[in-house]
Amino acid sequence: MLRCPLASAPLIATLLIASFTVARAGERRALLELFTSQGCSSCPAADRLLGEFATDPSLVALSVPIDYWDYLGWKDTLASPAHTARQRAYARVRGDRQVYTPQMVINGATHALGSDRAAIERAIMQTDQKPDVMSLPVLMSMGSSGLNVQLQSTESGRPNGEVWLCPLAKAVQVSIARGENHGRTITYHNVVRNWLKLGDWTGSQVTWNIPISEIESEGVDAAAVMVQEGTREKPGIILGAAYMPLDHRATFDSGLTSQAR
Repeated sequence: MLRCPLASAPLIATLLIASFTVARAGERRALLELFTSQGCSSCPAADRLLGEFATDPSLVALSVPIDYWDYLGWKDTLASPAHTARQRAYARVRGDRQVYTPQMVINGATHALGSDRAAIERAIMQTDQKPDVMSLPVLMSMGSSGLNVQLQSTESGRPNGEVWLCPLAKAVQVSIARGENHGRTITYHNVVRNWLKLGDWTGSQVTWNIPISEIESEGVDAAAVMVQEGTREKPGIILGAAYMPLDHRATFDSGLTSQAR
């Protein structure tokens, strides 16, 4: 049997600190949801742009593939009816009934063409000025028993909401054989693979521990958490969000103090 030499106490302490240090992700400004489709010829530009947004630590950028263009000749391999229902719920709440691809929904509050960087950045700035948008710190950490999610208590008067966990595939490359994008190979970033409701947010401090077995499936290597005003059927503004890769045990958070207003 191979044995490792015993390490000194100071060395052990140093290794533990290095393994579990809290790594600030920076103040989160926006949750971006790109409603996209492999069968949409206008979407690849938006998919590339989302990949760029995904590298910005102040943003949580998600791909949410829909299924209503499947009849055009290519069945989207990442799409889900739940994604389509979410996009339509946003349109009902806004009252404009606008459902299209590529559509970017910003902070649950407004939308823009998914390939229009300037319009999306304007929407981020505008929604960030609204009271309560992205104002709630969300802490995610990886422990031996699974993923931990913590919301701190806040002053009364803030809106209540639902807490959702989204297992993600950070990068999925798809070769499209038919339809409008025939012959193209496209990379999709932070693809939502499931929606898991953790509970309701009422303003009190709360913690959830989710066994990793409930999150991981084929291709899942990251997770996002969002706290959203309203319900699944009537989604409102995003109160807070966080993102974390699942390939190491560092801790990430959306800022331990509320955003300045």
